[in-house]
Amino acid sequence: MRRSGIGWVLASVALAACIANAPEGLQRQTDSEGGGGESFGNANQSASSGVTTGPDTSDPHAVLGTDPPHGPFTGGQRVIIVGKGFSPDVQVWFGQAEAQDIIAIDPKTIQVTAPPGSPGEVDVITQNGDDESTRRSLPAGYTYDALYASPDQGPVAGGTVISIFGTGTTWDQGVEEARVDQKPCTTLDVLSPTELRCTVPKGTPGAKSISVITANDTTTALDAYTYADSEDGFKGGLGGDLLAGTLRVLAYDNLSGDPIGGAHVVIGNNALYEQTDETGVVEIVDPLLDDPATVTVTAECHSPITFVDVPVDTVTVYLDPVITPQCAGSGDPPPGGGNPVLTGLVTGELIWPSTQEFQKGPWSNVPPAGNDEKRIAYLYFATSNRAAPFNLPSITFSVEEDDPGNLGYGFTITSTPGNRTMYALAGIQKTTTNQFTAYAFGAVNGVAVFPGQETDEVYIDMDHALDQALTMIPSPPAPGPKGPDRLDARVVVELSQRNYAILPGMQKTPFIPLQGNLHFIGLPGLDGSLTGTRYIASAAAVTGPSLGAPLSVVSAIATTTTSVPADVSGFVAIPTLADPPSGGGWDGQNLATTYAFGGFPVDLSVYEIAAGGGLYRWVVAVPAGDHAITLPDLTS
Repeated sequence: MRRSGIGWVLASVALAACIANAPEGLQRQTDSEGGGGESFGNANQSASSGVTTGPDTSDPHAVLGTDPPHGPFTGGQRVIIVGKGFSPDVQVWFGQAEAQDIIAIDPKTIQVTAPPGSPGEVDVITQNGDDESTRRSLPAGYTYDALYASPDQGPVAGGTVISIFGTGTTWDQGVEEARVDQKPCTTLDVLSPTELRCTVPKGTPGAKSISVITANDTTTALDAYTYADSEDGFKGGLGGDLLAGTLRVLAYDNLSGDPIGGAHVVIGNNALYEQTDETGVVEIVDPLLDDPATVTVTAECHSPITFVDVPVDTVTVYLDPVITPQCAGSGDPPPGGGNPVLTGLVTGELIWPSTQEFQKGPWSNVPPAGNDEKRIAYLYFATSNRAAPFNLPSITFSVEEDDPGNLGYGFTITSTPGNRTMYALAGIQKTTTNQFTAYAFGAVNGVAVFPGQETDEVYIDMDHALDQALTMIPSPPAPGPKGPDRLDARVVVELSQRNYAILPGMQKTPFIPLQGNLHFIGLPGLDGSLTGTRYIASAAAVTGPSLGAPLSVVSAIATTTTSVPADVSGFVAIPTLADPPSGGGWDGQNLATTYAFGGFPVDLSVYEIAAGGGLYRWVVAVPAGDHAITLPDLTS
């Protein structure tokens, strides 16, 4: 096939990073085309997440309904139970499993976290303390879904790679199809009897079902995936079976999430060349693809990306657009990108312990405010980015002591749709400087947010003091003439899988060599409602105030205690760029590095080739052992 000119000009090259990984029968509103409506309804009244209710009764004690009425078999879902006659010491069971994180809001409402269970219906049982005369049950009050997805949300353009997990399934014996909102996955890989990997098809905003179809049955979970653009999600990567003569490449725009038709796919050093179709997909069949191959993908007005020695048969890439007047066509470049996001509302209260039944409690774990100070709390949604900085949100995400509420202090905030994890920090803020010191912490998992709807009765128990200190013992590499010269060390709290709470004071950037261990003060104890969560410590040897390359990263050390220091070692040796040599020009194809003696073996090297003041970037990912590579000529 004749190759068209791509016209790529590069001015400089830099070795970006080396990374060492540490050990580690319902009809639903959202089934209609277009998802949620324009105005806010109440998610608790929609069919997809509505209350499952039993018959009314004159009994002073009763369990009448649950909201939502279903959730993943892993548990962790926030569930509101409505009924009558609940006391503050109420106990709750889902079948035989006792629920955790119980908050008795009033005699008619309880918030709990669903425990793990087996797929199917279970009775929901309540009892006030040890008084068995108050024990009541709602038959089939909650249903455990037989599968769930991670991540459970992504852009409407599709392309998000998700894992679908089951329990007791035999998917390795044959899966005919997996569907998201009745549309087949773009790619589907069977990883184990209980795990599939699916590339999500294009969809419409809202919460959708996921189905797995085998020769014997179909397993479906409602509201298991939400189409909604977000900064979170898992974009791109390598997947599928071992490379055996066929390679499938999927290309998407990293800003909008739209598929890129006509993207250029180059195999090896210009050995094979194809272009993607209008759906952003191309399948290449050639005997050269029986062995690991270098795959480069680029497109007009997009920066390229290269994966060296790809061993599998599916490559998904998200290419960064080049925002210049030439690429904008007529007129100025757009100020931003992406698809519009239809958000949801979340309303609820922050709860403090009270000595009086079903009454507001005082902010007992926050010191009194002094002159030019006030007591204030801020609400956050957990992030999948452990390296996110801590910042105070807008005032609309704050709660103060005079805010109204029934049992606590009310809030109303917006959120992107999905199964969200929320947390709150309460403390003292200087009114003159806005300096904030946090003293109390609370969190809640499994907050289901739907586009254009309101999720209400979300209660966050502010029962944890920020009084724990974690010591980190890092062993960074020695500083070199071109770096690294400092350590970027962080600690976060993992509230649920890949959902992290970013806390103040949990990032430190001392110069290396270090003068001693690092101490992170102001963490919550991992007991009570935080049982099962983890501290995640990470560190990177970095260069300059921008914390840039060359750098070496130890990505994640998990611990559940502050009584034992976190040993953060395993840094790889810092690389030195050998070709092109320092101060020399680059031939556009050849790259080579050398590594100092010592350090852990290199898992991955990432080159970032930049030009045009950073407008153009070529990212090259190289696996362990390949320290000298040749790239395709993109100028021909």
